Amino acid sequence: MPQPFTLQPLLELMQTRADEATRKLGQLIAAEQSQRSRLQMLEQYREEYAQRLCEATLQGVTRLVLRNYQDFLARIDDAIEQQRIAVQNSELNKKAGQDQWQTQNKQLKAIDTLSQRHDARERHRENKQEQKLQDEFSTRKYGLKDGADS
Repeated sequence: MPQPFTLQPLLELMQTRADEATRKLGQLIAAEQSQRSRLQMLEQYREEYAQRLCEATLQGVTRLVLRNYQDFLARIDDAIEQQRIAVQNSELNKKAGQDQWQTQNKQLKAIDTLSQRHDARERHRENKQEQKLQDEFSTRKYGLKDGADS
């Protein structure tokens, strides 16, 4: 009968933690992509609005209209800057998630290696025991035959 792997509960815990780290990393990657998408959208909107300002200026605008365009562009610039900070934060969070994922997977791999070694030792022990039984059976079988012939 093979001996159970005494660290099996730890192996299962490490697998659970690695799975959780993988799930969390996926969420962090998605969040970063979302932040980048928002930044790209704001930058595109700013570009379009600046183009409208250029077109309006060519057609002639009052100071009030020009001032409104400039104020709105300044607000968009502020939003872009805030979004860049959000992207940087999400990049840092993703990096931390990647580090956590790597740590959990290294720990899981270490325990899994111990488990595989245990299984190999148990198979070797069982094979050795089975071979011993077969040898004894063969010895008895042929030993009794030889004794019966005499």
